[in-house]
Amino acid sequence: MKASRLLSIMMMLQARGRMTAPALAEALEVSERTILRDIDQLSTAGVPILGDRGRNGGFQLREGWSTDLTGLTEYEAHALFLAGLPGPATELGLDGMATSARLKMIASLPPDSREQADRVASRLHIDTVDWYRAQETPLFLREVANAVWSSYRIEVKYESWHGLSRRELEPLGLVLKGGTWYLIAKVVGRPGALTFRLANISELKSSRRRFKRPARFDLAKHWRDAMNRYETDLYRLTAHIAVSPRGENWLANARIETAPVLQGAGSAEVPSGWKEFLMPIESIEHGARKLLGYGSNLKIVGPQELKNKFMEELSQLKALYKRGA
Repeated sequence: MKASRLLSIMMMLQARGRMTAPALAEALEVSERTILRDIDQLSTAGVPILGDRGRNGGFQLREGWSTDLTGLTEYEAHALFLAGLPGPATELGLDGMATSARLKMIASLPPDSREQADRVASRLHIDTVDWYRAQETPLFLREVANAVWSSYRIEVKYESWHGLSRRELEPLGLVLKGGTWYLIAKVVGRPGALTFRLANISELKSSRRRFKRPARFDLAKHWRDAMNRYETDLYRLTAHIAVSPRGENWLANARIETAPVLQGAGSAEVPSGWKEFLMPIESIEHGARKLLGYGSNLKIVGPQELKNKFMEELSQLKALYKRGA
């Protein structure tokens, strides 16, 4: 554990440059005192770590010094190759570089770890797109990616729910979720970062003007927080439903979030052997449309407004097919 932590300190200083003791302690989930002891041990072992005191102080490796990528455990070698997704790398124009980097990393590993890494790479394939969905490759993905890597501002024509608009953005990061690419960016002159779907960008111009990236911006944390807010705002209503055993399987296969209704708290109208659940929905119309697909394997217990909309949709369907008979 300690050897792994010492190696992690070296790698973080090599990758990020200067870091303070509190920042290292937070990243490695140990105390500042432990970090200071580790720094002393690394210095005693000959690692040239320079330390500065004061407000802008911190630790850094001597300029020009670096360590080889060695000491990876078997599971670290596994995790390293989990990040090598060929599909996204190709879309970003990094497929050749990803292959080259993989070969270099394999060559730098000890023989045992190299064998483990090769084994994982040949036996594990990750597909980021869900069933019955097409991969979305936005028109300006590579241009946006270049702006993200280089911290260039971009000017875009973007189509949102409110219509077309032109915006100047400071791109902070890219997210691939379920086969769809999103850009996290700041609108110039406005606080905070927003989420933009790349496929909705119809025009793009790179200004080649650099911007200063927020020092404390954490892309993964921002995305988690944004998704939590989005889902909370989106699913404001709840449908009380009852499903047959077959319908329950359909719910599970669709990975729809539900909460079981406690035994005895349900309605007498529910058929024997059926189970009751609470399911979040965006709106009454969205809920009725979503639940229609379950046919006779699902019954709406409440709210009444949802029942009414469901029956209205059924009546319209019946009339439509009756006209075409």
